[in-house]
Amino acid sequence: MTERIYNFSSGPAVLPLPVLEQVQRDLVALPGVGMSILEISHRSKTFESIIQTTVDDIRKLDGVGTDYHVLFTQGGASMQFSMVPMNLLLSGAAADYIVTGVWSKKAVQEARKVGAVNIAASTESDNFNRIPDEGEIKVDPQAAYAHFTSNNTIFGTEWKAEPAVGTLPLIADMSSDIFSRPIDVSKYALIYAGAQKNLGPAGVTLVIVRDDMLSRTPKGLPAMLDYNTYAKENSLYNTPPVFAIYVVGLVVRWIIEQGGLSKMHGRNQEKAALIYNQIDSSDFYRGHAVPGSRSLMNVNFRLPSEDLEKQFVSEATKAGLDGLKGHRSVGGCRASIYNAFPHQGVEALVSFMKEFERTHG
Repeated sequence: MTERIYNFSSGPAVLPLPVLEQVQRDLVALPGVGMSILEISHRSKTFESIIQTTVDDIRKLDGVGTDYHVLFTQGGASMQFSMVPMNLLLSGAAADYIVTGVWSKKAVQEARKVGAVNIAASTESDNFNRIPDEGEIKVDPQAAYAHFTSNNTIFGTEWKAEPAVGTLPLIADMSSDIFSRPIDVSKYALIYAGAQKNLGPAGVTLVIVRDDMLSRTPKGLPAMLDYNTYAKENSLYNTPPVFAIYVVGLVVRWIIEQGGLSKMHGRNQEKAALIYNQIDSSDFYRGHAVPGSRSLMNVNFRLPSEDLEKQFVSEATKAGLDGLKGHRSVGGCRASIYNAFPHQGVEALVSFMKEFERTHG
């Protein structure tokens, strides 16, 4: 197969076509270098320039201040579930976690291996179909930090604003909606995001951490689990995922060239609205997330029966609309429409939904 289909996968996910084309052009030999990005040393001036340019562009893209470090780690968000409490959960203190889905539950599980955890709010009793109301969030003013997951891929919910946690240092897992809209980084002590949804290929994780948080790290942590290791060595303490960082740099540059985060947010709103409008105008489809909590990145919906859902996914795949099967914990269908997902792909899905309802409704 040589023609590209529409990839609705939740991750690893669609990348911008211009980025893929540049990678293809430069894969065998980077211009002026004579060797592939897969071959160059992470100690070379070429890669030092690539990683520094990527950091500078991330700062430019979202106004990340000089009082924050921009780091690249490995292990995905799953390793951050451990690194955050290992570095920031002070001895004798507890951490507050807001639970809105599978990944925030996993973050709690790992944090409890390090220290005490308070559940400041949870929507599990509603099968995670919404974000908690402000009045439901009960934080401990003495907590070490408050943690939340900004977008929930499995359940299709997204925070529209940061949770109200008072003066607590705020930690966010933004793996599935990072840079899909403007972020006021100054409100956060630490942000982390696996790259494989909105930033680049799997294999690298972005961490943005405020300087004062680094002094919390207890002595004796393994080097690769200590944020200070990455901060002191510009993420070059060991061999980093060179190729993945290179692609992240290209994606960030692509977002800047598209007009930045405000433009990207507008496009994402338009794409999501097309699908949600189709769901809301029909009795055949029903969404999982309540309207005020709906994600712009992951649109979850059900059909009248599981048999119809299986048929929908099968026929959609044959029509070049791939990756629409929902997560097993929710069922149904899921359309992941990250930054790089094209508008015409969303239009194609909506047309398919209309025709499928006409013939099976």
